[in-house]
Amino acid sequence: MPKFKLNGEGLVLEDFIKITRGYGEVELTEEAVERVNKARELVDRYVAQDKVEYGITTGFGEFSKVIISKDDAVDLQTNLIVSHACGVGNPLPEDVVRGVMLLRINALSRGYSGIRMSTIQQLINMLNNGIHPIIPEKGSLGSSGDLAPLAHMVLVMLGEGEAIYKGERMSGLDALKAAGMEPIHLTSKEGLALINGTQVMTSVGAHALYDAINLYKTANISLGLTMEALNGITDAFEPMTHIIRRQNGQIKTAEFVLKILEGSEMTTRQGEIRVQDAYSLRCAPQVHGACHDNMSYVKEKVELEMNAVTDNPIILVEEDRVISGGNFHGEPMAQIFDYLKIGISELANISERRLERLVNPALSGGLPAFLIEKGGLNSGFMIVQYAAAALVSENKVLAHPASVDSIPSSANQEDHVSMGTIAARQASEILYNASRVIAMEILCACQAIDLRGKKKLGAGTEKAYELVRDAVTFYDKDRIMNIDIEAVTELVVSGKIYSAVEPIVGDLF
Repeated sequence: MPKFKLNGEGLVLEDFIKITRGYGEVELTEEAVERVNKARELVDRYVAQDKVEYGITTGFGEFSKVIISKDDAVDLQTNLIVSHACGVGNPLPEDVVRGVMLLRINALSRGYSGIRMSTIQQLINMLNNGIHPIIPEKGSLGSSGDLAPLAHMVLVMLGEGEAIYKGERMSGLDALKAAGMEPIHLTSKEGLALINGTQVMTSVGAHALYDAINLYKTANISLGLTMEALNGITDAFEPMTHIIRRQNGQIKTAEFVLKILEGSEMTTRQGEIRVQDAYSLRCAPQVHGACHDNMSYVKEKVELEMNAVTDNPIILVEEDRVISGGNFHGEPMAQIFDYLKIGISELANISERRLERLVNPALSGGLPAFLIEKGGLNSGFMIVQYAAAALVSENKVLAHPASVDSIPSSANQEDHVSMGTIAARQASEILYNASRVIAMEILCACQAIDLRGKKKLGAGTEKAYELVRDAVTFYDKDRIMNIDIEAVTELVVSGKIYSAVEPIVGDLF
């Protein structure tokens, strides 16, 4: 595979995933290298002139009032990294760590950070060689950048900290040596250039977003299966209803569902059995569609941030100036990841309500209670609904916006912070829960289809049903339920269900 060319301009979500999960390699364009070198020349000149500039010849945060000599400039940058490596908690997943490294490289390639090309190359070589720093998941306020977690990334560049290399956890120094690399030493401005940015929250949130988009698609298939299991009315999905509402995601969702249900003998038309369905079926295009538009908006903003300059101070070569600003502030990401949390939560909320209709004999239109024959002796899918209810309830707590909170730091110099990294991590947790709720609905819908006396299914739902039945058999009596839940969850999370249906519907996102 050819290396991805980075210049801080054109990185998109799909390529981001190819590099983080597909282990794509990267390099900078010649133009990016030239920009980096010019910015570094300005920093070196300012240091030689003893010019007072934040983070170059001063301390950080409240210590910005302290002037640092040329002789102490190297120690300043190293001290910054080791003192800021205060992260706690479980290590971030490998794909997220690769994303952090990739995004930092891409931001530095813009040539506004004043870092040496040799220092960026150390990070590029680590990414390409599969040296993945251990970065604890907690400890970032999401302003002044993701300081603590990014410091853990930089430790490994210096031969400190810990990393995973070829599946083995080891010291940063051992990881470098195993890959034929040597530690580097930072000089003026470089430590700050490496840790002052939003790359951790953006990497965590971008992975959650990518998976959320795939979950939205699979949730539409789950909806289709439930429509068949409950003899749902397809009239409410007809195009004109949605065109006159003018909401793009709603239009696309209804189109998607009609395509996968085409040819089904288990859905109904208005008035055949009943006049209308409950909201969790009839209003699904409106709800799923809103989630579609949520994720489309978040994707637009995330891709902007992937190519943004987010550190401080900014080196303006053409103007021969250094500006101390606030691009490290994570509020633009904090708010959109809080918004993403709502979108993912709502997919799970409406899914759980459909699941309830499947298992509840008062709502299911003739299906046996809890989708099991010989109820009483068997509990069937009773507790599946309990588990789904627990997950959506947990999501409601996690969906509370992190960005509305702020705690001042650095002696009140940094008196408003974003909590954006918390928002991104919560989006990932909500996604984990929502994926399992969708899997539970799919499991129940397939059971209900069989109990209903399976007839011909839709062009897309038939493929999804077959995939599920290859993994999980019909329930004729109670058995360990979570094994089957996990089997269907794997089909959901891996994208296999959507991939089986995609040739029929195309990519409606």
